[in-house]
Amino acid sequence: MRKQRGFAMRTLARVAVFAALIAVLGLPGSLNVFGNAVPITLQTMGVMLAGAVLGSWRAALAVVVLLVLVAAGLPLLAGGRGGLGVFTGPSAGYLVGWVAGAAVTGWLVERGGRDPGLVRLIVACLVGGVGVIYLFGVPVQALVTGVSLGQAAWLSLIFLPGDVIKAVLASLVARGTQRAYPDAVPAVHQERLRSGGGR
Repeated sequence: MRKQRGFAMRTLARVAVFAALIAVLGLPGSLNVFGNAVPITLQTMGVMLAGAVLGSWRAALAVVVLLVLVAAGLPLLAGGRGGLGVFTGPSAGYLVGWVAGAAVTGWLVERGGRDPGLVRLIVACLVGGVGVIYLFGVPVQALVTGVSLGQAAWLSLIFLPGDVIKAVLASLVARGTQRAYPDAVPAVHQERLRSGGGR
């Protein structure tokens, strides 16, 4: 029982660290370009990193923790945004998409087993951290701003080059971390938890 409690505490610590990391990546601020109502931020890179290192459900939980704090009014989103109002604005779909994107990124990395490899990490970050987030974000942006779905999709293309760069950077950071610290591979961490040797 004590060992299980220790595992739970370590899991919560990991979740808290990545929730904090995503928040910290908002400190440089946000950038609105070409009149787009949704800002460009570094926080999506934190979502990708969470998925690549924590795995599916822990990464999703880290994002949920962050969003709950944001909903409570803490200014943890880029540009110092916080409060329930952000969940009714043009970015609302992207924020919800962070949860699904982190989970999908983590799920794809988990399928890579004990050595997911850089290519799998990049693909996982692109699919989960870009594709899935856009899938949630673009329709909500269209609905809130009153533009057509096609126009919202066109506007979102401004994010794509930066998001691809963030996906590559997140993958490189995750790969380096996993080489130095194998327990940062989601499948390895899960095996250690099952065997009673987790950290």
